[in-house]
Amino acid sequence: MHNILSGKRLVAFDLDGTLIDSVPDLAAGLQAALAELGLPRPDDVQVADWVGNGAAKLVERGLAWALGESPSPELQEAGLAAFMRHYGAAPFARTVLHEGVAATLTALEERGFRLALITNKPERFIAPILGHFGLLEHFALCIGGDSLAEKKPSPLPLLYVANALGVEPRACVMVGDSRHDIQAGQAAGFATVALPYGYNHGEPIEASRPDACIDSLAALLD
Repeated sequence: MHNILSGKRLVAFDLDGTLIDSVPDLAAGLQAALAELGLPRPDDVQVADWVGNGAAKLVERGLAWALGESPSPELQEAGLAAFMRHYGAAPFARTVLHEGVAATLTALEERGFRLALITNKPERFIAPILGHFGLLEHFALCIGGDSLAEKKPSPLPLLYVANALGVEPRACVMVGDSRHDIQAGQAAGFATVALPYGYNHGEPIEASRPDACIDSLAALLD
């Protein structure tokens, strides 16, 4: 195994950009929501740079881009409702698993690790997406962006998971693709592992100073 796992008992994973490439479906949902409001539609590349802080922030960024200014609270509310409806109708139509995800999760479980999912995606979408890919059974606990009072980069979700599963933070690892994952892990006292292929607002993930940077999840087993 990767030496970052030495002495560790729990591995927490981000979802979007870490386990799955979900931008095609997130973009489709946002594009449909903006079109419903009579606004221009961004392309998938633009949407990829807006992913990472939850649905509300994604919609806010999309509206600000379309309007050229911050949206009103009323328009933000309407946009979010439209996005949740459109995205919720097809949250995995074009989403794909990143290479090696299923095999890595299975191998970590077989080696005695507890696994958790900590995402900023709304909780209602977690089980359908994980179930679609046959991954739900791997996770002892799943936390969404609206499950608790705070979401990443706050350490609260990570500390909640560690406490709920009875594991000291120093025995936990946070694996993610964005600075929000790394900042949350650092603040919680978790070891941090970064993946360079996800969504990090166009910034190199190395700039967040993770404890380790790996090219694929399978590298956790090397």
